[in-house]
Amino acid sequence: MSAQNPLNQAVIAQALYDLRNGQLRRCKLMGFGEEELDALKHPALISVLANASVSWCSVTVNREVVRRLLQQARDVEKEIATVDRMLRLGASTEMVSRFFGLTHQEVALRRDILGLPKRKGRHPVLDEQQDTELWRRWKALTEATTIDLEDESSILDAAMDLAEVMSLPLSVIWALIKSWVGQGLG
Repeated sequence: MSAQNPLNQAVIAQALYDLRNGQLRRCKLMGFGEEELDALKHPALISVLANASVSWCSVTVNREVVRRLLQQARDVEKEIATVDRMLRLGASTEMVSRFFGLTHQEVALRRDILGLPKRKGRHPVLDEQQDTELWRRWKALTEATTIDLEDESSILDAAMDLAEVMSLPLSVIWALIKSWVGQGLG
C-alpha cells in the first residue's frame, strides 16, 4: 500500500472545517467546485480523497505576505531590543511610553525582567563640565552624521549612543538635546 499524502489530508481537513463553519466561499477559493463540495458530504468519498497517495492539490506561497510577516517579526525584535537598551541607559517611563506606547506597568515589568533597580525620583541634572562635554559631543555627532532633527527616532538613536559613551542617564541627555533642538541649536 502506498503512503498517504499529508497535503491532501490537510486540505480535506480545512475544507471540512470551513464547511462546518459555513465558509463555503473559502472552500471555493481553495479550488473546490460544486461537484467536489457535494462529494465532501459522503464519508466514503472523503476517505478516498484524504487517503489518496497521489497529490491532487498544490501549495503556492504568497511571498509578499511571507516577507511582511518576517519583517513584522524583525520589527518586534528590534523594538524589544530598543526598549531594553533605553531602560538600561536610564530612560524614563514617560520616554518609553512616548516612543512605544507601553504603560507604566509594562515599563515596570520590563525593568524587573532586566533586573534593573527601582528608581525613585528624577535623575540629577548635569554639572557644567558634563553639560559642556555633552554639547561638544552632540555638535560633533550632528556634523559627522545625518541626524534628522525632525525625526525623534533619529534623535533617540543619537541620544542613546551619547548616554552609552558618557555613562549618563538617557532621560537627562534626551531632555537636553530636545531643548537644544527646540531652540534651533541642534
